[in-house]
Amino acid sequence: MVRNAGPRVNRLLTWLNQPLPPPPERLRRGPLRTGPPTSPLRSTRLTAQLGLALGLTFAVCFLTGLFSHFLQHPPGWLSWPSRPAGLYRVTQGLHVATGLATVPLLGAKLWSVYPRLFEWPPLRSIAHAAERAAIAALVAAALFQVVSGVLNVARLYTPMPFFFTTGHYWVAWLAIGAMLVHVGVKLPLLRSTTPDSPGRRQFLATIGAAAGVITIATIGQTVRPLAAVSVLAPRRPGTGPQGLPVNRTAAAAGVRDAALDPAYRLTVTGFGRTVELSRADLEALPQHTAVLPIACVEGWSSTGVWSGPRLRDLLAHLGADLTGCEAEVESLQAGGRYRTSIVAGAHLHDDLTLLALRLGGEPLALDHGFPARLIAPNRPGVQQTKWVARIDVRRAR
Repeated sequence: MVRNAGPRVNRLLTWLNQPLPPPPERLRRGPLRTGPPTSPLRSTRLTAQLGLALGLTFAVCFLTGLFSHFLQHPPGWLSWPSRPAGLYRVTQGLHVATGLATVPLLGAKLWSVYPRLFEWPPLRSIAHAAERAAIAALVAAALFQVVSGVLNVARLYTPMPFFFTTGHYWVAWLAIGAMLVHVGVKLPLLRSTTPDSPGRRQFLATIGAAAGVITIATIGQTVRPLAAVSVLAPRRPGTGPQGLPVNRTAAAAGVRDAALDPAYRLTVTGFGRTVELSRADLEALPQHTAVLPIACVEGWSSTGVWSGPRLRDLLAHLGADLTGCEAEVESLQAGGRYRTSIVAGAHLHDDLTLLALRLGGEPLALDHGFPARLIAPNRPGVQQTKWVARIDVRRAR
């Protein structure tokens, strides 16, 4: 079998590289027309340098995005730490800042290879067709990630007929895989001894400056000292009720009446027991203070001073050992993907995990989760459940 493999491989390679019939010349229109756009700024080395920079930014986005995804959808075998308390704030801020900086890099990269994307004939052989298909997948995945990411940061979900985080997560695997292969193939081009012309160096400097300007103009939504100059940031620290931004209001969640109802009771269940606590009961429990950020998947974050009973102390009313347990925290909202969240492992036992009743020393604003909300270290904002109505304790699955 081994002795016969050589001829078979040769026949396969011959078949893959056999020329395909040329397409009719009448199809040579638009970008396929004779004499595609050229520029003295374009070069193989320039394209490779842009590709390497793009590969680095996509790698950072992929790793930080993976961390965010697994925090929101943790697999049963993985337990994330609760400290450092602001880790998610850093990783998600870096994820969004790097993703926005990718916009000019990706535009420059596509510009540099544009003529080659429309070479004639489009398909010279089956092997060439496979190569072109792989490049098409890479370009499509990269554009999808950048465009959907920008729409998410701007909270423009109408153009996306899919759930953003699911689509963004799965296409990220396609994009990073295709990019790693592409960078590996093209990496030798970086060793070219042909020097770049002054014009190409200026072009690279311009693209780098554009990426820097976009970063500074948006990162203030995470790095508060830069808020004044971050004119493109969709969220600014310090804005909103009690000095914190709000993504979803009580009116939008449909909980206003239930949250303001004097008959409100928090139901805590588990191990065959049920306890109901009014807001006054919650205020009567030992109160603790935690300085923690709200960090959102859109990249913005802002720090608040939260006060309320520790979650683990609250659950002690059930009279059971919480070792190996998890708590499902349920909102007053009637529906929604993030109506509930799971608190388990280090987060459940952390001193900073509170059922917050106050923000900045004042009762929670309605839009921040009055009468009570969850606040815990190193968690995405969508998991800091607002308008808490029920907490169910059970053995971790």
